Amino acid sequence: MGVTRLVLLLAGVSVAAQAPRIGDINFYGLRKVAGDKILSALEVKSGSPLPPSKGAMEERVEAISGVVDARVEAVCCDGGSVALFIGIEEKGAPHVDYRAEPAGNATLPQDLMDLYHDFLSAVSKAAQVGDTAEDLSAGHGVMHNPAARALQEKMKGFAAEHLDLLRDEIRHGPEPEERTVAAAVIGYAPDKKAVINDLQYALQDPEDTVRANAIRSLKAIAVLAQKQPELGIRIQPTWFVEMLNSLVLSDRVQSTDALVVLTDSGDPGALDLMRERALNALVEMARWTTLRYALPPFLLVGRMAGLKDPEIQKSWAIGDRETVIRKALAPPPKKRG
Repeated sequence: MGVTRLVLLLAGVSVAAQAPRIGDINFYGLRKVAGDKILSALEVKSGSPLPPSKGAMEERVEAISGVVDARVEAVCCDGGSVALFIGIEEKGAPHVDYRAEPAGNATLPQDLMDLYHDFLSAVSKAAQVGDTAEDLSAGHGVMHNPAARALQEKMKGFAAEHLDLLRDEIRHGPEPEERTVAAAVIGYAPDKKAVINDLQYALQDPEDTVRANAIRSLKAIAVLAQKQPELGIRIQPTWFVEMLNSLVLSDRVQSTDALVVLTDSGDPGALDLMRERALNALVEMARWTTLRYALPPFLLVGRMAGLKDPEIQKSWAIGDRETVIRKALAPPPKKRG
């Protein structure tokens, strides 16, 4: 996922006041409940105006028999329409638990909070002119846009000088916004190995923006690990895989992107864990109609099917997702005794 879409998801940007039209409609978490039943309860379809109340939509879905919880996200914008993502948790379905809110009194200095907000503003301005390219090969983000890149350098300096402060915030900060900033800035620390455990801890934070920034920081470190294996950096895939069953869209999308990086060179352990814990979730996401969101999970499904990336990309290019999905869903061959 690009920086622009990340900022939109994390900031919870509201849709335009004049009720945009719904374009693609994507579901996740469906096992027994049919998508048509959800759309009927919401009284929406592709092309209809987006209802004004997210909360009211979620309440309608939660009233459906068998639904424990629901989440609705409208992602802007494609040709003037929004992509609608409707997630549910059914009774007896996988459930992801997160840590309780920290009860400590850690806090971050205001100058760091201002720095991070300035960075988000710079990214937003860069997006307006199409300058969102970002290099992750250093183990942290380095944007092409000069203004945003200069602010990243300042975050790098802060992380080098105040690592203990950021660690304390992640574990004991009572303010979700400050933990969100800490999860982003700690990824700029010079010793990437030293912050992996801190970021893995942040993956279990009760606030989804904290988790999203932690995933993004770990993804950048994973890029460095792929490019420089001699560093011996190892990121465990466990929590990424668990979050593929999350009700929160950003958990699923960000974790999928990170797992694509982790499995670029194979990693049979990660692929086996995905097959065991999240195959159905990934298949469901690989069938999404919003293509930019469907491609990363489709790559993972293909890799679980034992296919090489060129084969997966060829099937994607010709619009044949189901052949790859069937291979992934097929029982593995029995081992001979």
